Amino acid sequence: MRPPLLSPYQSLMAATPVVHRAVRVGDRTTHYWVYGPDDADDTVLAIHGFRGDHHGLETIAAHLQGVRVIVPDLPGFGVSDPLATSDIDSYVGWLTGFHRALGLGDDTVVLGHSFGSIVVAATVAAGLRTRLLVLVNPIAAPALQGPRAVATGVAIGYYRAGAVLPKPLGLALLRNPAIVRVMSVAMLKSHDRDLRRWVHDQHDRYFSAFSDRTTVLEAFRTSVSHDVSEYADRIDVPVLMIAAEHDDITAVPEQQALAARLADAELVVVPGVGHLVHYETPAAAASAVLRRMADAGPAPTGSRRRGARTRSGRAPGEPTDAAGASRASRPGRGGEHAS
Repeated sequence: MRPPLLSPYQSLMAATPVVHRAVRVGDRTTHYWVYGPDDADDTVLAIHGFRGDHHGLETIAAHLQGVRVIVPDLPGFGVSDPLATSDIDSYVGWLTGFHRALGLGDDTVVLGHSFGSIVVAATVAAGLRTRLLVLVNPIAAPALQGPRAVATGVAIGYYRAGAVLPKPLGLALLRNPAIVRVMSVAMLKSHDRDLRRWVHDQHDRYFSAFSDRTTVLEAFRTSVSHDVSEYADRIDVPVLMIAAEHDDITAVPEQQALAARLADAELVVVPGVGHLVHYETPAAAASAVLRRMADAGPAPTGSRRRGARTRSGRAPGEPTDAAGASRASRPGRGGEHAS
């Protein structure tokens, strides 16, 4: 494969310390990368999305300056061992075990992007404690219902075909460069040619780094069979949602509805971007995380504050913060959907 294209964030990433480590979780090995100072006061545990690996969150990690950011490869992706079954309960068990194996405490911020948002939401709902849960491009509504149902059905057929065809044909289908490029083009919103070329290069390199066909099929089924709203009523920690104005996977009204259901949520909508906030606008995401971390205080002790704070949307003429993400305050409405 040709040499990788230089990242638009290369200077910042080159200045960020990074160490590759591995740990046993149960009877399987998880590889992870630690970015930033190892003795930092703040730690973020970040979980990437479907079909990616740790490279997808490097840009956000580099922008979280002064913070220790731990990014594992999800089981069965990148170089981490696969799970016996890639269902949501197995992912919850893995993340809980990984958190414990690294000796992380309640003060560790937990972040998930896209499919990672489902994994971290389910794990926190199951009892993992954190002082702040961050959901980047969260999957806020069911993929098997509403306007995305047909596209989801087509995608399920694609992954099922990749799993049942003879192995060489199935892998060729799942890793087909043209199909990977179509996925990449569909998600990109930036018109910057250099940025687009780099994002495509990232997907070309890392979007097919899965261990086997069964893992990728099961993981996809898990990603479309669950969403964060399923766990909203059991999440009692402060939540920062970083959504995108033009996200084709979960629209802003669905993000607003989820924010209204959470006990203590803030919704930041990044303008002019879609489902690739981590690639296209990592500075906006990191700025929101750093600001919210400063406000989050110590780890919560279990009290629920239904609808304590929710921010969402972008009104005409509304000012934006320094990183370009827009915020508007409104009172939370426990149990109701935002309009």
